[in-house]
Amino acid sequence: MSKQMIMAANTIRGLAMDGVQKANSGHPGMPMGMADVAAVLFLKYLNHCPSRPDWANRDRFVLSGGHGSMLLYSLLHLTGYGLPIDELKRFRQWGSKTPGHPEYGHTVGVETTSGPLGQGCGNGVGMALAERMMAARFNSGVFTPVDHYTYVFCGDGDMMEGISHEAFSLAGHLGLNKLIVFYDYNNITIEGDTRLAYSDDVRKRFLGYRWNVLEIDGHDMGEIEKAIEAARQEKERPTLVITRTHIAQGSPNLHDSHKAHGEPLGAEEVKATKRNIGLPEGEDFHVPEAVRDLFAARAREMDARAAAWDAEFRKYAAAHPDLAGLWHACAKQELPADLQKQLPVFDVAKPEATRVSSGKVMQKLAKAMPWFVGGAADLAPSTKTFLEGLPSVGPGAFEGRNLHFGIREHGMAAILNGMQLHGGFRVFGATFFVFADYCRPTIRLSALMQLPVVYVFTHDSFYVGEDGPTHEPVEHIASFRCMPNVSVIRPADATETAAAWVAALRNTTGPTLLLLTRHNLPVLDRSVYPAASNLEKGAYVLWQSAAGVPDLILIASGSEVSLALDSGKELAKEGKIIRVVSMPSWDLFEKQAPEYRAEVLPPDCKKRVAVEAGSGMGWQKYVGCKGRLISLDRFGASAPFKALAEEFGFTTANVVKVAREIL
Repeated sequence: MSKQMIMAANTIRGLAMDGVQKANSGHPGMPMGMADVAAVLFLKYLNHCPSRPDWANRDRFVLSGGHGSMLLYSLLHLTGYGLPIDELKRFRQWGSKTPGHPEYGHTVGVETTSGPLGQGCGNGVGMALAERMMAARFNSGVFTPVDHYTYVFCGDGDMMEGISHEAFSLAGHLGLNKLIVFYDYNNITIEGDTRLAYSDDVRKRFLGYRWNVLEIDGHDMGEIEKAIEAARQEKERPTLVITRTHIAQGSPNLHDSHKAHGEPLGAEEVKATKRNIGLPEGEDFHVPEAVRDLFAARAREMDARAAAWDAEFRKYAAAHPDLAGLWHACAKQELPADLQKQLPVFDVAKPEATRVSSGKVMQKLAKAMPWFVGGAADLAPSTKTFLEGLPSVGPGAFEGRNLHFGIREHGMAAILNGMQLHGGFRVFGATFFVFADYCRPTIRLSALMQLPVVYVFTHDSFYVGEDGPTHEPVEHIASFRCMPNVSVIRPADATETAAAWVAALRNTTGPTLLLLTRHNLPVLDRSVYPAASNLEKGAYVLWQSAAGVPDLILIASGSEVSLALDSGKELAKEGKIIRVVSMPSWDLFEKQAPEYRAEVLPPDCKKRVAVEAGSGMGWQKYVGCKGRLISLDRFGASAPFKALAEEFGFTTANVVKVAREIL
């Protein structure tokens, strides 16, 4: 291997050391250990275009161990992503482009937010899956507009996390051959040697996952190059490259030490390391001109490659205008102008569970939006999320639009994030709401990255009934309402469910959670009540018994709206002015103008009752100090749901009783 390539790797080591040392915070060990692999990958194999970071056919690079962010920042600086050396000097500082862990949308060239270990593994699987699905749709015999790889760097910690098992198992099943994972196998974690808690035979595990497994010396550039060549030739399986490395490679005294994992090497050790690897001791953030020239030449090569792709795509578009039209539609994902008219019409005489209503809406959406894809964690029959008449994605068959994630909720959500990051699809995933606990860390990353993933969570309350408290979400809705950038919508009936889907698709700045019922609900007659499209305001006046300032406001979401409506009409017989407010979404309501919010919940009316089959936490904001809550602040129980409603006080008689107490 050339001296220039070796110097490129050592330059990466130097930048990583200096960034961490200047910040007096960070993780130098992994960047130093993986510098050789990174240099070979970025200088010889990774197809990307720094002058066009969003080039559709670029290879994706995922640093799953985001704590090693100085590796990625050093590469972004050297490859020409507009990350100046001054930003490397501001590592982990306020307002810098080099935060402690890579953040998607904050630093150009970062493909995903990473740091919570294992998440990047799932994201990489999602990106590789999206690539295969796009290729199945658009590649022709003459030109293949979709032909790129997904490369993931992961470490021992990623391999221990359960999410990596879920995602990599599915990748092997599907045969995602353009997924290449480098396992930084250095036997070190924060506490010390991995043998404290980890003795897996990773090779056997991945062979069991149906992966191609290679093993190399991660500091032998010849072996690294041969492994990448072999992985790129694999046509049936994803490839794991077990890369035996030394943490803090190049450091004379902290080589192979857990102390190099998460703290600076120290000024003297930095100098000693620079002496050891041929960098000037007295100069921080040094980049030799020969290394700059090497990366600049690669950037010019990549510019030419992207330009050639553009020229070929123009020919392709002329020869295949239908496919080119679909390509641009998948890229833009513009909602149909007449989307509202395409939604199903519901029979007010037939009560219906909102999960069923949602399923009917999804069939219409699938016909209107060819980029609309997704699936469930083995619960499509229960969540009603299978797109009828459309094929499933499976091994060697990527033309479909129905995804089968198996019983892998955490992996599902991470894969969805990766697909959304890749582009070309608008994705959804489904499971029971109680299992949102398994998805929570990944939904949080959806929110951090502002990814518009739609989560369909059915069986949304104690009305699950006989399945009992293990399957009855109680605290979940409150916990997701407090998560920034997440839109939580709990529709009251079939018509609000259709409106909720429209709101979810219009939300492009974060994930949307649709909370849907297992049991049937009355369908509100919208010729009598206000339009369901009012859902997009978060809350609206559904009914009021007479004009004027109400004596009492009943506020409810989801399945409790019809209960509040029945109770309000009962109370109105006593001559009181009763208002019923449907509040499907707190976050949408809070985005409305103060005047609108005051119109729906007039400050002069202090007597309010909120009704919701979940934790009452947070409702005080809307009912005030004189209001009351009918909520469930205990775990549920196993019994028919009507019996549970009686026991827990979710009846007209109890709502009326509570209302009378404050009137």
